[in-house]
Amino acid sequence: MRIAVISVHGCPLLTAGAREAGGMNVYIATLSRELGARGIEVDIFSRWHDPEVSEIEELAPNVRVIHLEASGRQFLSKDAIYPHLAQFQAGVLAFERSEGRGYDLIHSHYWLSGLVGLGLQRAWQTPHVAMFHTLGAVKNQARAGEHESDLRIESEQQIIGQADAVVVASPQEETRLERLYAHAQGKIRVIPCGVDTDTFRPLEMAEARRHLGLNGERILLFVGRPDPLKGLEILIGAASLLEHPKGVRVLVVGGEGDQSDSAYQPIHALAHTLDISEQVSFTGAVSQQQLPYYYSAADVCVVPSYYESFGLVALEAMACGTPVVASRVGGLQTTVRDGETGFLIPWHCPEPFAERLDLLLVNETLRQSLGEAAHAAAQAYRWPAVADSVLELCDELIAHRRGSVL
Repeated sequence: MRIAVISVHGCPLLTAGAREAGGMNVYIATLSRELGARGIEVDIFSRWHDPEVSEIEELAPNVRVIHLEASGRQFLSKDAIYPHLAQFQAGVLAFERSEGRGYDLIHSHYWLSGLVGLGLQRAWQTPHVAMFHTLGAVKNQARAGEHESDLRIESEQQIIGQADAVVVASPQEETRLERLYAHAQGKIRVIPCGVDTDTFRPLEMAEARRHLGLNGERILLFVGRPDPLKGLEILIGAASLLEHPKGVRVLVVGGEGDQSDSAYQPIHALAHTLDISEQVSFTGAVSQQQLPYYYSAADVCVVPSYYESFGLVALEAMACGTPVVASRVGGLQTTVRDGETGFLIPWHCPEPFAERLDLLLVNETLRQSLGEAAHAAAQAYRWPAVADSVLELCDELIAHRRGSVL
């Protein structure tokens, strides 16, 4: 089997948490490695985002990242990419012709890639699996101030109508998609995201803190991009309301990691207003290999998002044996078991988060019990099982397409 993965703005070589890279980049890279290990040939087509990277990079055995020009080779925000999709699609078609071999299936990620996937689907008469990771209509409902364009929502509707299958990561996302978009029923396959349990595993807390140069403070960890939907201001507000604030540090992993990161300026301002600036640290984005040290060093991982289609950060923390306090939204409702592997908060305000955080910070027995249960629950999301489900869907669609042609 040979699969063309389309990820226009989400190159899997980028570090998650930097710029616009996040869980989608991790998903594409890890799933592709798993498929490659099964002998599947995977070519990941992504926009050339850095003149220093090569046109073709080998990610793993049988897996290549193909960088294509679409308005140059410099970084371009995803909001500016739409006018250049035709050039990107032409690049994919030209590459396929130059190779002299076709693809058995197209797997697109995000709506921009889905539009390219539709063009390739028509050109190659090849099955197309779409995965959005986030949905425009859901984002607009999740938080005041979100204004995803009509173009995005209409494009998502078009992709859902024409793709052969749509993968979602949680039952909650399936429900939202069926309610907000026409023609979705019968096309949706729920396949959760996975976690690399060899990389994300419990490390001894003292060892992890020594590795990171952290002292004996209690640590509330936030991992994510500087995106308002991630709700970091809720954690900052909660930290200021703790009953026992002494010796507590909020550690933010993501972004550029310094005062020059304009995306975090509102957070710096809020921390200053609440007089806890000295208790908040920004590390910047870190590699997947370093992340387990942060999860293991933390007392609690906090995921105060307004919207999460799945909640990969929560799952990574759980795999490391760290309890999670998260918003009761989207896929987090499946990933985190309230009162068993952490706590789910139904309100987007600091006070209930502070209440649960206080409870975990003063009750070490409870914290350890939830952490052990979290580690056990995360084992159900190992990547081999996820890859098996994706491969089963691919086999099914390819067989159906070949049968219809015959």
